[in-house]
Amino acid sequence: MSLPQSESSQPHLPVLLDAILQTLAPIRGTWLDGTMGAGGYTRGLLEAGADRVIGLDRDPLAHLMAADWAGDFADGRVIFVKNVFSKMDEAAEGVGVRVDGGVVLDLGVSSMQLDRADRGFSFMRDGPLDMRMGDEGPTAADLVNEMEESALADILHRYGEERAARRIARNIVRRRDETPFMTTHDLAETVAASLPRPKPGQSHPATRTFQALRIAVNDEFGELADGLQAAERTLAPGAWLAVVTFHSIEDRAVKRFLADRADTGGGGSRHAAPRAARLPAFDALQKPIAPSEAEIARNPRARSARLRIARRTDAPSGGIERRVLGLPEPVRLGGQR
Repeated sequence: MSLPQSESSQPHLPVLLDAILQTLAPIRGTWLDGTMGAGGYTRGLLEAGADRVIGLDRDPLAHLMAADWAGDFADGRVIFVKNVFSKMDEAAEGVGVRVDGGVVLDLGVSSMQLDRADRGFSFMRDGPLDMRMGDEGPTAADLVNEMEESALADILHRYGEERAARRIARNIVRRRDETPFMTTHDLAETVAASLPRPKPGQSHPATRTFQALRIAVNDEFGELADGLQAAERTLAPGAWLAVVTFHSIEDRAVKRFLADRADTGGGGSRHAAPRAARLPAFDALQKPIAPSEAEIARNPRARSARLRIARRTDAPSGGIERRVLGLPEPVRLGGQR
């Protein structure tokens, strides 16, 4: 994968980094950045005093870009690992590192991915309909060209909360029977033609469809459910978990995870049987942290971001069912024609 200078030189601003550093100061120990991207959190943690950071990302571009700044930390303070963050415990074990500082996760799509037309994430830039955060698995083009209409509608409805999911899926199938979808503009035009013209100030008609396909291609909700549990297994007692989300489904899942794993059990109500008493795995900060007006002015992408923070206790790690997190049921991508 090449890295054009015109795109590699663009700034990529980590959202709510200052809030993380200020809330969790002093920054010490070993951290794991599970969504390294352009390296903003990794560098910020190192510059703030972290002894070492594991920079984890599934995207080969993230590791290619790291060559531009890794030399600033040539003393072994940064370790790069190519993997998904749902396997962060395996990654930390594989490099023989104890994560006693914290784990940070930025769940939004990276600007370095959105900015490159050849990644196919944005309908604002025409490019191949890809949307993969890594370099494996089916692309968005594979889904829209091969999935059964009902399964495609389920993706748009569950992952994008698109009310016109069935109409859009029907029009996609009609169009692909004539010519397969190849580019982002190709798909965006079909979706836009399926919906009323947006009023001034409303988002592009294809926004929810592109979000849904991106989530499906990258199994983002599965990664989130598994990644939160992997973080619990990875963190040493006293280490921090900091998660930045960008839409309500993700934030609700993180909130419910921390509420469940910080719960001591017992209690119950007339609607639910009491649960066995247990030691809480986290001490969670109760309120999410929102970006300041100054950060939003500097980086409009931060507007919808929310940061939730919790501290790992010495209780044994456990598990949690996806339904408890309020995440949509997965759509089987094998539902093809």
